[in-house]
Amino acid sequence: MSKRPTLLQHFRSFAYQNNIKDLDKALEYFTVFGGTGWDIDKSKSVDALIKEKVLRNYEPIHNGIIRFTHGNALYHMLLSIIALGESHEDAVFKKARVGRDKGEEAMDYLEMKSLLKFDTSVEKPLKSSDGKSDRVFFELPFMRFWFATVSPYYKSISRGDFSEFEKKWSQLRGNFSILLSNLLVLELVKQSFATKFTDDPIVSIGSYYDKQTDIEVLAKRKSGKLLAGACKYSKDPAKTNMIETLKQKCKTAELNIEEYVLFSKNGFSSEVVDIQDADITLLSQGHLSSLLDNLSKDDLLVYKNKKY
Repeated sequence: MSKRPTLLQHFRSFAYQNNIKDLDKALEYFTVFGGTGWDIDKSKSVDALIKEKVLRNYEPIHNGIIRFTHGNALYHMLLSIIALGESHEDAVFKKARVGRDKGEEAMDYLEMKSLLKFDTSVEKPLKSSDGKSDRVFFELPFMRFWFATVSPYYKSISRGDFSEFEKKWSQLRGNFSILLSNLLVLELVKQSFATKFTDDPIVSIGSYYDKQTDIEVLAKRKSGKLLAGACKYSKDPAKTNMIETLKQKCKTAELNIEEYVLFSKNGFSSEVVDIQDADITLLSQGHLSSLLDNLSKDDLLVYKNKKY
């Protein structure tokens, strides 16, 4: 496998390997099994596969993972805190009750082992005092799933009692894929603007955050021009307050934005469509599905993990 493939490369490989062409279905299974290289029987539910492939094989999977973590209690604590939604380093250290020096040493090790990756704000706030510590994300979806729902309940799972896991998974599963979706939206934005920005390409894309505000998509072009975006996953079409809120966030952050992009899983109200112009691009689930277009054997990554 090539060194540290992107999330999109993992996703396309997963979809090709398991012949899943529907984006929602691919994302549902990828959220749990992404990065394992396992074959997935898509005729079975995610829950059935979790029990079959993960819970009933807890010991060998655990033994494989501790080759990276050495069973270090601090590493496992940090990984579980991050897996459950805390992403900024300082907040993670505070929750783990660990000092910065020791915490950063642990984070650097976990990043070196390809368990975590750092995410810095695309732009720094004008006032250094408004800055926040870097974010950290999991490199692979399966590891995030493991440390959020399996590792904390190892005692009961190792006894064959899955009740604690099931309770936690039922709480998390509804929104567990949103983080991955947001990261894939970044890939979509890069693709969507590649042609339009040919003469002034995007050189950096991610998010913006400071102590006052958080912007889900921020892209910087070679010229320094900025594009800001927001994501929405509700069942209803997005309304005009989505762009209004985004513009207010950019104003609060004192960012000079040239263009905006909105991603809404279930589309937009007619009012939003009416205000769309050259500076506002609208993207929906249909556009995101294009990330799985033209899958081929060339997309297949080779994983060395044991098959389950």
